[in-house]
Amino acid sequence: MSSIRVLLTTTSFQDTPGVHHAMLAAAGFELVCERGPLPESRMLELAGQFDAFICGDDAITRAVIEKSLPRLKVISKYGIGLDKIDVTSATEFKIPVLFTPGVNHTTVAEHTFLLLLALEKSLLFHCDSTRAGGWKRKTGHELLAKTIGIIGLGRIGKEVAIRARAFGMEPIGYDLYWDEAFAAQHGVKRAASIDEIFACADYISLHTNLTPETRDMICAASIAKMKPGVIILNCARGEIVHTADIVAALQSGQVGGYGTDVLDQEPPPADHPLLKLPNCIVTPHIGSRTHESVQRQASCAVENLTRFLAGQPPIAQANKF
Repeated sequence: MSSIRVLLTTTSFQDTPGVHHAMLAAAGFELVCERGPLPESRMLELAGQFDAFICGDDAITRAVIEKSLPRLKVISKYGIGLDKIDVTSATEFKIPVLFTPGVNHTTVAEHTFLLLLALEKSLLFHCDSTRAGGWKRKTGHELLAKTIGIIGLGRIGKEVAIRARAFGMEPIGYDLYWDEAFAAQHGVKRAASIDEIFACADYISLHTNLTPETRDMICAASIAKMKPGVIILNCARGEIVHTADIVAALQSGQVGGYGTDVLDQEPPPADHPLLKLPNCIVTPHIGSRTHESVQRQASCAVENLTRFLAGQPPIAQANKF
């Protein structure tokens, strides 16, 4: 495969040691690395020079795909979120989009509880206080017996529910595709609607894909249906939460805290309104960035690519022709 030229943009792939590097080297590709996620403008500059992409959250729009033809043969997504790839256009032009489901659910679920515990125990305030030589203390809250509403009970949502039960919480879930056996085994109540989650949950954890239906799902209208002081957790996509509305709700206290690993702009501008609020914690899209998860995702992305180019079925493909 020495004639195959591949663009690799994912920084966690590049920065994390592991077997995936040996797998990629063994494939014999001509490899070009960029530090993503890349905007459409940079992708357009690179388009047409590569046979394959190993991409993260780069903007692979219709224009990028069109300019990449006829050379581009395949897109191998590192991860599971496909909202930054125009899958419809890729399908139209018969470009397979490969992805890596089932590789990061444990890690993202753990990160969800990192955000929740940090908010409920005022972790950043206490760390900053003691590092500054102080000994200021705030009284926090237990997770025990609280209701956590999980919107999206896929692989990640299920892992959140399992951990919620370990903390003695009461999980309630909403998903269009309900796994009755899992819910019965782990004591997850099924919500009849998203509004039921909004009405009863002390904590709301988002684990749904970004679609036209879920974009701005958390907004002024939906926040008004929630318990005063609710904590919202977002390890899905930033665009699911309307930024201006969550800022206003955090400032008023209607939302007690917002813990998010994702934003509507990544990386954010220095004046992004969520970065300075004391009841908001933002991490830089690292929910799946552990040594274990990175190696699983990266190995799967490389294996998908090498199998496809060898004429073998990939592990997972998002589109069919």
